[in-house]
Amino acid sequence: MLRHAVSEIQLKNGARGLLIDVPGTSVTTYELNFRAGEFLIPYVKCEVPHILEHLVSSGANELYPDRQLFNAEISKNGAYINAYTSYYSVAYVGEIANFEWERVMRLQFNSLEKPLFLQSEFEAEFGNIRDELTSYTNNHFRVLNTKMSQGFGFKVVSDGQRIRLMKNVKVDDLVDHYKRTHYTSNLRFIIAGSLRGRRVAIKRLLEELNLPKGKSRKALPQEHAKKPAKAVFIKNPTVPNIYLTISSQYNDIVSQKDEDALGLARVILTDTMYSRIFGQAREHGLVYSVHSGHHISSRNTEWWLSTQVLPASAPALCDIILAEVKKVQNGIIDDLELENAKQYALGSYQRSFQTVGNVASAYSRYFFDGHIEDLKNFPSRIKAISKNDIAGAMRRLFDQKIGDVGVLGGTDRSLGIKLREQLQPLWH
Repeated sequence: MLRHAVSEIQLKNGARGLLIDVPGTSVTTYELNFRAGEFLIPYVKCEVPHILEHLVSSGANELYPDRQLFNAEISKNGAYINAYTSYYSVAYVGEIANFEWERVMRLQFNSLEKPLFLQSEFEAEFGNIRDELTSYTNNHFRVLNTKMSQGFGFKVVSDGQRIRLMKNVKVDDLVDHYKRTHYTSNLRFIIAGSLRGRRVAIKRLLEELNLPKGKSRKALPQEHAKKPAKAVFIKNPTVPNIYLTISSQYNDIVSQKDEDALGLARVILTDTMYSRIFGQAREHGLVYSVHSGHHISSRNTEWWLSTQVLPASAPALCDIILAEVKKVQNGIIDDLELENAKQYALGSYQRSFQTVGNVASAYSRYFFDGHIEDLKNFPSRIKAISKNDIAGAMRRLFDQKIGDVGVLGGTDRSLGIKLREQLQPLWH
């Protein structure tokens, strides 16, 4: 892991963020994150933030009325500039050589301050985004997981729905959403690189961002998962195997100790060729890969497992999943297995974060709830985790009995129902 130091700064204009000094590195990365995602938009106009992001990040602005010239200028020395939209945020990101950090960031700020929202660009990006969303419909896990999230009561919109609803969006909607969300008190940022001698200049540049101050950062929605009313099954005759996802929801944010314990549970269950679920499944010739993990959102924590498997092999795989998750929940973990999991986690930690971008991304939860990761003490935290900690964390994520099994593929619905029934003891 690259050596680095993190400090949080609060600016007079209401913006707040992290400066991460990574000594000796030659690039600077940044993310400028506005809480401006689709949760703020009525369902019928859900693509407003996404189209807005395209026009602000790479569209025409007052300094460069021709967006081709703007994009040529900002990236002429190889700078990587991009943007993304999520349910919660619209964010503008870049990775740039140190020798031109100020030039590029000033150009980025100009695009944020003075976008033109040209009708011709709106029409072009409308087509580009329609093509983008259409390509996402080929991602079967994305399709399945969106459907499952809807079943849990989360207000996510499928890519197919987005395509159908795009016709409701007009340029005026983008301008209105921009004015309501792009103000400095709603901005959080992370800037990382070799910052020695540049901190004052970076802070000054951020304070010069010519946007309204506004009152405060937009509040996150109050979301809680509910028990799905029916099994999620998506018929797709073009898929010869099945895509299988297991999701368990816990309506709270787990502690740091639970997070660390869940990370070790993932190692024990699926991370290695000798892990309990993936290792056994490979030994029996059932699957090529299995993945699991946990995810924290605004008010809840999810444990998930996903895999692709042939229909005939799915029941045997689910037997392994059920048995091994239950064993971990009951603390049936031997000392050597626990020690091996810790060593694997510590080794993965050491080989991670080898670039400035890796280091910055490790702190991305900051945009969500202001949490600053304590990476420095990660090794000592991992060493302190016990079997009981792992068992307790895994039980906690199933205790509220809010979970489901989703299946997508060319098989019959009856297999999806069978697998769901087979795995119900996970929540009992």
